[in-house]
Order: sequence, then structure tokens, then C-alpha cells
Amino acid sequence: MRRIAVLAVVSVAAAVVVAAPGAAGAGRSWFTSWAQSQDGRAGTAVTDRSLRMITHLSQGGDAVRVRFQNTFGAGPLTIGHATAGPSAGGAAVAFSRDLTFGGRRAVTIPAGGEVWSDETRLVTRPDSDLAVSMAVEGTAVPGRHGAALRDNYLTPPGSGDHTADVAGAAFTATVGSTYVVSAVDVHSTALRGTVVPFGSSVVDGVGSPPGANLRWTDDLARRIVAASAPLAVANAGVSGTTSAPACPALPPQAAGLDAASRLDRDVLALHGVTAVIYYYGTNDLAYGCAAAAILDSYRAVFARLRAAGIPVYVTPITPRPGYGDQANLARHEVALFVQRWNTCGGTCSGVVGFDEVLKDPLKPNSILPAYDSGDGIHANAAGQQALADFVSVPMLARSGPEFHTMR
Repeated sequence: MRRIAVLAVVSVAAAVVVAAPGAAGAGRSWFTSWAQSQDGRAGTAVTDRSLRMITHLSQGGDAVRVRFQNTFGAGPLTIGHATAGPSAGGAAVAFSRDLTFGGRRAVTIPAGGEVWSDETRLVTRPDSDLAVSMAVEGTAVPGRHGAALRDNYLTPPGSGDHTADVAGAAFTATVGSTYVVSAVDVHSTALRGTVVPFGSSVVDGVGSPPGANLRWTDDLARRIVAASAPLAVANAGVSGTTSAPACPALPPQAAGLDAASRLDRDVLALHGVTAVIYYYGTNDLAYGCAAAAILDSYRAVFARLRAAGIPVYVTPITPRPGYGDQANLARHEVALFVQRWNTCGGTCSGVVGFDEVLKDPLKPNSILPAYDSGDGIHANAAGQQALADFVSVPMLARSGPEFHTMR
């Protein structure tokens, strides 16, 4: 089966090397256990300070490695020292382990670049928080994922390297974004695949309580663990994004973040991917795209996933009371395509009916009030759990082992 690799140029200490994250994932025991796709850059620069980002692992293992991205950075980002360790709550950690890059402590990532850390022996558990810390040298405006839905932590400017601190006292500032860190792999011979939910804010978890790890993707990961299915879950949601590359009212901040533009970086570059749950289209309709543009993008993305040997399970667009008649007609047309033969007319592997889960049976163009976060678009904690409960774990597990043996 063909393997997809994305090349990134990084500088380790003074040397310039070319790293292929896909090649770094060679072997059958590394799986991406957590992800948050970069979608922009921080509003302010960071200068000679330490950042501690909290990641929530879906599965554990006996070693980790971390993806550091500067995709949307305004210039080079130099990390003088990085560590990882189990979170002890807030900015504290139970202990820390050094992360290295090609055997070296420091790395400079150019704007648009990325690097994976070396393997670090560290035992982790499912449904647990791993803190990743980095000391940024000099001044940089880092890339980030905007909706962390939790607090992350920074030391004051000029405070230097606190990455090995066990106590969190030095990390006096909080931020609601995730800076630089975009994925964590775990090494586990018990796992057989990674499921990647891919889409917009419904995948990103908007509507779930901040800091609680109650996105539907988190709930699904816990169901998978409870069922002893050998799968990790890595969230590739970015709020405000579209499937189609251009819609009449597309806001500038969403440009270049459509599904096809993100696919290599945010899905295919992850490790052990054996299934994708695809949720896209709600913003396309809100930004004025017609059904034809949405379906063109669906077909193109699904074809690329099929070429990579990855099954894709698609959810019809969920209801939204702000849609006008034309948008609802387009939503219906897209739903008919997705539901045709339960395989998008032979272009996808199956259907996950989130639209049926969330809709109010008395007002089918609206969300059921019991599941509404209050904006008419996103699910609250109860709705997030209902979405997770609707996904077939056996379906995902059947995708996993078969594909894993073919890689």
C-alpha cells in the first residue's frame, strides 16, 4: 500500500536537514494518540520563555514522540530544550523526560516547517494528560491551534528554560490556544490503528465544556478503550473551515484551510491512520457554497484517501437553524449523495448519521434542544456523548487491523 509522506525542512543546531515525518513513522507500532491541527499563528510574539502545552492521549504506550510545527509561524522558531511528562494538574507535572531532535537538544524550525522529536521512553496511559514543554530562544510568533478548549501555560518573557520544572509555579500565564505542539505518537504493540475525525468546529469540539475532555472525539476514544478495541483517536478538527476551497463569503482567516489543503498535513502525515470520520459542509453552506462545490470537494478528498488505502466514513451535514431555504436544499442534496448505497455512491466506506442524532424531530432543520450548546449549531456535553455513542466501534475496528497488516 502506498505511503504518503510530507517533507519538512528543519535546522538541528547549526545543520540543515530534511526530515520526512511519514518516514519517521515507519514500523507498525507507532500511532498518533492525540492531535490538534494548526490553523494560524499566535497574536503576540514569545521571547525567551517556556511554553507548557497539555495534550490528552487517547491511548498509551511505552514511548512517545512529539510533532512540533511552525506551519503558520511568522519566522524561524528555535527550541533550546523540550521535555514531556505526565500532567499533575494545572501547569505541574509528575516528572519530565528530555526530548531530542536527531539526538540533539535544540532545533530550529523555519516558518512553514515541522519536526518530530526522537523516540523517548515514557510509559503513558489511555485517557491521560501529557504535558509537552519547550523553551523558546529569541523571539518568535509561533503557529497555533486556536481552540484548545483548555488552558495551556507560559512563563514570563525573558524567564528562560523552565521545561524541566516539576512544579508549575513558573508558568504564570495561560492561553486558550495550543502553540507549536500538534501531535503526539505513542509506541504500542497492542494498537492496530488510529482513527482521525476530520472536519470543522463540530469535530474541533466547540460546544463541549472547556478543560473537561468531553468532545465527542474524547468520548469516542473512551468507548474504544472500554471495548478493548486496539485503536487511538487523533482529532483533526479546525473551527470555521470548509470542505470546498472557495465559497462566496469565505472569511480571510479560513482561506487555505479547506479539506484538500489540510489533508496531507493534518491526516496523511499522522501515523498508523486506519480510518477517517469526515464531517464537513456546514460552513460551506453558511459561506454560500452550493451543493455542487461541496460534492466536488468530497469526491476529490475521498479519492485521495482511497488511494492511500484509508477508509472514510462520512456524516451528512447537521441541521443549523440559520440556514435559508437554498442552504437547506443544498444540505438535503449533499445528504442524498452521502446516503446513496450508504457509501456516498461508492466513493466512501460508510455513513455516520450525525444529522439524525442531533436534529429535532419536530423541527428537523434545528438541533434537538437537549443537545444544543445554545448557538443552534454545536452540541453540548450531552450531545457530544450522543454523537460518540452513535459511532460503531466494531466498524472502526474492522477497518483497523485489516489496513494495518497492509501497510
